[in-house]
Amino acid sequence: MSSLFDPIRIGAISAANRIAMAPLTRNRADAGQVPSALAAQYYAQRADAGLIVSEATQVSAVGQGYLDTPGIFNAAQVAGWRRVTDAVHAKGGKIVCQLWHVGRISHVSLQPNGGAPVSSTARRANAKTYTAKGFEEVSTPRALRTEELPGIVAEYRHAARLAIDAGFDGVEIHAANGYLLDQFLRDSINDRTDAYGGTRENRVRLPVEVVAAVVAEIGADRTGIRISPVTPSNDAAQDSNAQGLFEYFIERLAPFRLAFVHVVEGETGGARDVAPFDYESLRRGFKEGNPQGAWIVNNSYTRNLAVEALAQGRADLVAFGRPFISNPDLVERLRVDAPLAPMNPATLYGGGATGYTDYPRMH
Repeated sequence: MSSLFDPIRIGAISAANRIAMAPLTRNRADAGQVPSALAAQYYAQRADAGLIVSEATQVSAVGQGYLDTPGIFNAAQVAGWRRVTDAVHAKGGKIVCQLWHVGRISHVSLQPNGGAPVSSTARRANAKTYTAKGFEEVSTPRALRTEELPGIVAEYRHAARLAIDAGFDGVEIHAANGYLLDQFLRDSINDRTDAYGGTRENRVRLPVEVVAAVVAEIGADRTGIRISPVTPSNDAAQDSNAQGLFEYFIERLAPFRLAFVHVVEGETGGARDVAPFDYESLRRGFKEGNPQGAWIVNNSYTRNLAVEALAQGRADLVAFGRPFISNPDLVERLRVDAPLAPMNPATLYGGGATGYTDYPRMH
C-alpha cells in the first residue's frame, strides 16, 4: 500500500513523494512572455511537492491565448525559466514544463500581427479569455491547413528541447481542457475532412505525432501527457464516444513508454461526475504496455480521496492545484492533516506578489 509520502520514480525523475503540483496559470509573466523573478520564488516555495508541473507555457507566439503567460520558444524565455528551475532544484524539488498551444482559445490582440488564432476548425469557441482589457470573447479561428501541421509538431519538439536547456526535469504535453490538441481529438470540435479529421485514428494523429517528436528529442523517460476526457472546459463539448476515443489514444501512446499520464477526472476545477467515464479502464490500458509509467490523477482531490486512490492502486501520484496556491507548504499540511488556508480568488490572475508569494507557511 503506497503512501502519499513515499518516494517514486517517474521515468528518469526521482520524486520525494507522490504529491504533484498541478499546472496553474497565474498571468504574471514579464514582457516578452518571460517568467519573472517572482515566479522563481513562487515555485521554490512549493518545491516540497514530489513533482511540480509548471503553469502552461506556450510553444510559439501563435500558441498564446491569455495575457502575460510565459513561453518556451526563445533564448530570453529559456533564461527566465532557468532562474525558476535553479530555484526549485536548490530546494531539492523536481519540475517539468507543461507545453501548451491554446489553438482557438485566443484573441486577435494576443496573436502576432493581430492574426486569427488557429485550430482544427474554423468555428469559434463560446469561451472567454484574459486580455489587456480583461475578460473578452475569444476570436474566430482559422482551420490549420494540412501542410501546416508538421510545423506545429516542430514547435512542440523545439519547445521540449528548450525546456531541457532551461533545466526542467522533463515536459508534460498539454492535450487537455479544450486547447489545440484536444481540439483535434474531439469530434465535437474537429470537423476536418483531411487525414487529421473524421475517424478517431485520424483525430489522434496530431497528438501522437507531437508525442513522437518530443520523445525523439528528449526521451520518453522525461515526457508525460495531460488529458481530460470529459471536461467541458473552453467549449469542449463531449466527444460522441469519449471512452472509446481515449482508450484508443492511450493504446496508441503505449509503445512510447511515457514517464507519466496526468488525467483530469471530470470537469477541470469542477464536478468530478460531470459525465460517466471509466478512468480505471484507461489506467489499466496504460499500465499493460508500460507498467513502470506513472498514472497521475487530478481534480478536486481531498487528502482522504488521495490516500484512498493510492491505497486502492488507482493512482501513483495525486495532483493538487488550487490548494497549492494558498498553501506553499501543502505537503507538510497534508502530512500532519492540518487545515488548509483559503485562497483569495481576486489575486489569481495577474498582479504581483500579493496572492502569489505572500501566502504564509504554518507556524
